[in-house]
Amino acid sequence: MSRLLRALRALGTTPGLFVVMLLCVLLGLAYSFVVPFMSLFGTREVGMSHFGFGVFMTTTSVSAIVISTWLARYSDTHWSRKSVLLLGGVSGALGYLGYAFVRDPVLLTGIGALLLGVFSVSFGQVFACTRETLEASTIERHEIPFYMNFIRLFFALAWTVGPAIAAYLMTHYSFRVTFAAAALTLLIFSALVALFVPRRPPSVASRQAAAELPLSLALKNRQLLAHFAAFVLYFCCATMGMMNLPLLILGELGGAERDVGIAYSIAPLFELPLMFYVGVLATRLEHAKLIMGALGIGIIYYAGLALTNAPVQVFALQALSAAVVAVMSGVAITFFQNFLPNQAGSATNLYSTSSRIGATLGYLGFGTIAGALGHRAVFGVTTVLCAVSFTTLFMYRRPAALNVAA
Repeated sequence: MSRLLRALRALGTTPGLFVVMLLCVLLGLAYSFVVPFMSLFGTREVGMSHFGFGVFMTTTSVSAIVISTWLARYSDTHWSRKSVLLLGGVSGALGYLGYAFVRDPVLLTGIGALLLGVFSVSFGQVFACTRETLEASTIERHEIPFYMNFIRLFFALAWTVGPAIAAYLMTHYSFRVTFAAAALTLLIFSALVALFVPRRPPSVASRQAAAELPLSLALKNRQLLAHFAAFVLYFCCATMGMMNLPLLILGELGGAERDVGIAYSIAPLFELPLMFYVGVLATRLEHAKLIMGALGIGIIYYAGLALTNAPVQVFALQALSAAVVAVMSGVAITFFQNFLPNQAGSATNLYSTSSRIGATLGYLGFGTIAGALGHRAVFGVTTVLCAVSFTTLFMYRRPAALNVAA
């Protein structure tokens, strides 16, 4: 409790920290208004086939990876975080307005690939800004992982209410109103950036680090590449699991829609306090060990889902899911930032890129495996992939900050 009170006080006393917290909430709300309902929007509202929707999602994901990687590097070498955040926020607002009014699949793909591709840099930039805000404050450096997790908690908090708000807007109004609400949220996000985020050019240390160790060279380091691949596998598992769980409950386990709702409501109840506690642990334990522990729990979680025979067993397993998410969505950001010192933009975007690639592979893998082998088999595959991810991290389990000689 004393740690929580100290963190809440820091929001008011640490310059800039309250602002990045608000940016996290708004960004989380914007994403949570849209992401859970994209499949419904694409197939039912727009009328895409399942294959067409897959092409749409893959195209927009690949574009987001390319654009965000380029912008993230420029945020470390040329442009201020404020400029990149403004560009991302305004592009996201325009992109979601386009989704609100356009129903032609080709035009929507163009909007998603370009405008929302630019917007995709925003998540990484918010947490890069958070890292630099903490480093410039009087907070002790060993406490930074805790505060990074604390700020990340507010992004998760937005996700606990955002989908419910979006579902209400969709049910009582339309997809048009839902996407317009997301666009309005990003306009508020952009206004806060314009008013309160200082315009600071990249530091000399940041420019020098990016010049000495560009991302193309860093990824030739086998240790970093192995960790990146391990995270891609984890996010692939997370995506397949998210898509498969409702179908497992309704089909294989004979559950009802309310059981799906219960399953997805339990995880956030555990996730928020666990994310706070994991932030405390991150000041005492090596981050690599925390991540390996989370993947070990993930293996148990997915194996348990593959063997369940009643919805109530799924409910019990959701606490394990919350523990995995608390680590892999919080400490993992600091973990990547520590790999590339003074390149907070590129490092955080590398984490986001692993998520996007994993999600794309998950979309493709889910349809193939579920269609050919069934829903239990999907969780069997995710168990294996999670074990491979754990093994990869175990083999390269002592990460250190990279340098040119690495």
